[in-house]
Amino acid sequence: MIPGSVSKLTESTVPFAATIFAKTDIVHINGAGTINNIIPGLGTGQSQFLVLNSNAASVLGTTGNIAVGLTMVINRPVFLVWSRKLGKWLINSGV
Repeated sequence: MIPGSVSKLTESTVPFAATIFAKTDIVHINGAGTINNIIPGLGTGQSQFLVLNSNAASVLGTTGNIAVGLTMVINRPVFLVWSRKLGKWLINSGV
């Protein structure tokens, strides 16, 4: 959870972009396309858990800071963890 939050997940909606900023725990993406970079809301020096959800056909690409590519299913959340050691987002293997 984001520091300053009191034991609650925070949510935001962002328009689709090739680079998005994960300033909350749950990020809803509005639009379709390929996301190649997700900027960690806590900065790159701390680990972070992220739930990503999209309302359209979106792809997580690997040309930026995402370790493994994935085609997202509409309204099916994807769980990611920021690895500060690798400098990349790791996606859960259950998707």
